[in-house]
Amino acid sequence: MTKRDPVFPTERQALYETYTYSAAVRSGDLLFVSGQVGSRPDGSPEPDFPAQVRLAFANLEAVLRAAGCTFEDVVDVTTFNTDPENQFPTVMDVKAEAFPQAPYPTWTALGVNWLAGFDFEIKVIARIPAA
Repeated sequence: MTKRDPVFPTERQALYETYTYSAAVRSGDLLFVSGQVGSRPDGSPEPDFPAQVRLAFANLEAVLRAAGCTFEDVVDVTTFNTDPENQFPTVMDVKAEAFPQAPYPTWTALGVNWLAGFDFEIKVIARIPAA
């Protein structure tokens, strides 16, 4: 069995240790990133929805960077929204900043009714660039 190779962004490892999961796990040349939310450094939700989405993308970027990746290395995206119909325009605006041009990653967006106090979550799979 392959041993897990966890990745943690700087200054947030304690948050992951508290909730007993890894921010991301390397497996071969793939990086599997846990769902990232718009959490402040103490783990609490950012209350403003557009700011929460931007913070979720910033937290995702920090995890990618810790593994030597960027948004350009992302091949698959899954997002979770508590009110997709009303939230989608905001999400699409922030998504366009992270992924400004084709080819775009695959994307699955899901409506959910609970995200532990958050309204948006994003998880990705990225290919780790060759060293």
